[in-house]
Amino acid sequence: MSTAQIKSTAVEAVMEFSNNFKDFGSDMPCVMGIDEAGRGPVLGPMVYACAVTLLNNENMLVKMGVDDSKVLTETKREEIFERLKGDNISEAFGYACRSVSAQMISASMLARTKCSLNKLSHDCATELLKLAVDNNINVVEVYVDTVGPKGSYQAMLNKKFPDMRITVSEKADAKFPIVSAASIVAKVKRDRALKNWVFPERAVSVPPNGYGSGYPGDPNTKNFLLKAIDQVFGYPNLVRFSWKTTEVLLHEKAVKCKWRDPENASGSTITSFFKPCSNEKNYSSVKNQFFIDRCLSNISKCSDF
Repeated sequence: MSTAQIKSTAVEAVMEFSNNFKDFGSDMPCVMGIDEAGRGPVLGPMVYACAVTLLNNENMLVKMGVDDSKVLTETKREEIFERLKGDNISEAFGYACRSVSAQMISASMLARTKCSLNKLSHDCATELLKLAVDNNINVVEVYVDTVGPKGSYQAMLNKKFPDMRITVSEKADAKFPIVSAASIVAKVKRDRALKNWVFPERAVSVPPNGYGSGYPGDPNTKNFLLKAIDQVFGYPNLVRFSWKTTEVLLHEKAVKCKWRDPENASGSTITSFFKPCSNEKNYSSVKNQFFIDRCLSNISKCSDF
C-alpha cells in the first residue's frame, strides 16, 4: 500500500494518505480513530493521523499487536506500521495524516492574532474528518484523543459532523484500538520526519550525537539547541520558536532586539487610539513618526512638489 501526498511546502501543513483511502470501505460503515504525535517537543513537526477500518473490525488490529504507541518500542511501531500498510489488508485498513511543521507552529503561535496549539490540533482533526468525507468514506463512528476540555471539543466536532457518532476521550489511544492504530501512524511518521530531516539552512551545527528526540528534557536536544543557535537569526526552522525553552535560550544567547513600538501583550482596543475632543478646543494633528523619519510632508496641490 503506497501513499499519496499533497501540500508539500515547508510552512503549510502536509497531508499524506494511503492510496486506498479514497472510497475506502466501498460505502460500508466504518470507524475512525484520530491521534497525534509531537505536541510537546521543541523540534520538528506535530503529526496528526486518522486510522480507518470497517465497523466491528477492530479485533483485527488487536491481533496485529496494535497498542498505544507510547508503550511500544520504536522497532515494534515500525513493524506494526509496515504490516498495516501491507497490500494483504488494504481492504481492511487505511490512514491519513496531517503534518504541521515547526515553522508553521511558530508562525501561528507568535502571530499578531495568536493561534494556540490546541486550536491547531482541533483544526487538524477537523481537516482529517473532512478529508474522509471528501473521499467518500462512510464514517459512522469516530474516536478522538482529547486536546483541552473534552466537552467543548466534542461539541465542536458534533456540530461540524452531525451524522457521525463522535467520542472524545482522555487516553483514547489506550482505550480504543482504532485510536491506537492512529497513534502508531502519527508516531512513526513524526520519528521518520525528524530522523531524515535535511536542513535548508547552511552551516547548521549538529553535535556528533545528533539532536535527539526533540523533547526539551533530552540531553542531546539540549546540546543541539546550545550549539545550533545563531546570535542574529536564532535557530533553523526545525526548532519551534514559540516554545519557552527556545525563548529563554534566545534571550540568553542571541543579540538583544529593541523594537520601536513594543506591542502590549494584553492587546489594545480600537477605541484606545482615539481621545474625546471638546468643541471648545482646537487640536492640531500630530504627525506620525513614520513620516517624520522619512522627511515626508502633506501636499494639497501639484505645485507643492
